[in-house]
Amino acid sequence: MGTPPTDPRLTVFPSELGWIAMVGAGDVLCRLSFGHRGPDVAVAALGPELAAVEGEWNPGLIDRLQAYAAGEPVDFGDVAIDQRHLSPFGRRVIRRCRRIPYGRTVSYAELAAAAGSPRAARAVGNCMAANRTPLVVPCHRVVAAGGRLGRFSAPGGTRTKRRLLEMETRRRTDFQSVLSE
Repeated sequence: MGTPPTDPRLTVFPSELGWIAMVGAGDVLCRLSFGHRGPDVAVAALGPELAAVEGEWNPGLIDRLQAYAAGEPVDFGDVAIDQRHLSPFGRRVIRRCRRIPYGRTVSYAELAAAAGSPRAARAVGNCMAANRTPLVVPCHRVVAAGGRLGRFSAPGGTRTKRRLLEMETRRRTDFQSVLSE
């Protein structure tokens, strides 16, 4: 789906959630990794197949990610992401996941139903585990049945997921319906 973004840029910067690395091209975020102990580890986590020139990309997004990492309620709903690698199901799941408000959670089953596939909770879990743009696509807000955290593929695993959710819950300002249109 779509043409490959041209002139990809690699940006690496520190945050209160550890080092963040991201690759973007034009106005599209292609990949993001966070929670790393150093810049080299953050870049390596993006994947070896990326060919990007190091250079600052999207300073406004850098500022917003640093504010989020510092505990500020930030909405990334306007950030364009690369979805070429996603199936139609994956695009629906990601679109619905991005609607989960700051400080709220939904279950894998609820997200599956909202994406039009009520029996696909496990597939939603796989989609979240393969999320290439965490934080911007808030996969940490998707939990297992009964409110259990479930897995998390970022450094620190469920400890990091718990940290993000606790940070958001303390600062939540949005009380709208979770997956409303």
